[in-house]
Amino acid sequence: MGDFRRKAAAQLARWYVTNKRNLPWRHTQDAYQIWISEVILQQTKVVQGLPYFYKFVALFPTVEDLAKADQQQVLHCWQGLGYYSRARNMHFTAQLVVKEYGGHFPTTFSSLLRLKGIGPYTAAAVASFSCNEDVAVLDGNVMRVLCRLFNIEKDIAEEKTKKELQLLANNLLPVGGSAIHNQAIMELGALICTPRNPKCEVCPINEYCLALANDTIALLPVKSNKMKMKTRYFNYIVLKDDAGTFWMKKRDQADIWEGLWDFYLIETENPAPSLSNLMAEINVGAALTFLESTTQIKHQLTHQTIWATFLIFEVTQPSVDFTTENKLVAMDKEGIKSVPKPVLINKFLKSYLIF
Repeated sequence: MGDFRRKAAAQLARWYVTNKRNLPWRHTQDAYQIWISEVILQQTKVVQGLPYFYKFVALFPTVEDLAKADQQQVLHCWQGLGYYSRARNMHFTAQLVVKEYGGHFPTTFSSLLRLKGIGPYTAAAVASFSCNEDVAVLDGNVMRVLCRLFNIEKDIAEEKTKKELQLLANNLLPVGGSAIHNQAIMELGALICTPRNPKCEVCPINEYCLALANDTIALLPVKSNKMKMKTRYFNYIVLKDDAGTFWMKKRDQADIWEGLWDFYLIETENPAPSLSNLMAEINVGAALTFLESTTQIKHQLTHQTIWATFLIFEVTQPSVDFTTENKLVAMDKEGIKSVPKPVLINKFLKSYLIF
């Protein structure tokens, strides 16, 4: 593989230098900023993640700034990106780096792997981009390129296939050139060797592509669908008074949107329970007057489909322990704007003309 590796790597590097996208994290060797970009781009397209990167480095320009921030501020900055555990892990890791590394963000592959939320891909990316350590990245783009380049028909969802692809990625890596090569092969997957309608005719290494030679491009990579979709039914009880106060609740259970704010929730196994059945389950220690409800709203997550209904009630004669017993917090419109909320809640608030 030696001669092929040298030629392919050289051609790929030349293509990258000429055709790479102008992205801000490519103009720095700051491991902290590179790490921020890599975490944001997990499960997120560049066009969506770019404004979040700018916002994050503006609010938290150093790892010390991120470490001393309140987690609610971090989650609010992350609002809309989804997979909020990424933001919580980032905040925890920043605090660990300040405490155990004196605020100096690690740059070696082995030290990065010891940090929470950093796996082999992110560690390889940060180590190679910040200090050119000879470690090969393996993400979805790279796996697709390798499967087509070597005409690999094995299931990439299997760990043994991932290990085989990691070995191939390691063998293709030019010694001393990891920073350029890793970014180049990922960029090739993002711009040329795309999942659908790949631009094989302009691929800089198409002469080496076995899938192109065997007309199997459209069949690769092979990935079994092991994702199980879950359907959930959320019935939000929106409590308000005539003075413009709403009562909200912070999600503190180990579930989606942990640390974000929504309303008093009754989750049911079946859709559209009757109002009388829901009323029987509401126990907030206050007299309530039903005002209106929304139609059922579909909210799609990667592993879950949520059908949500918002039922608006006016609160009258609340008991002394009304908020304490239900962990409810009274908020006006400005207060609601200031806390991190799921996209679903934001959509409701905007449609209900709260803001």
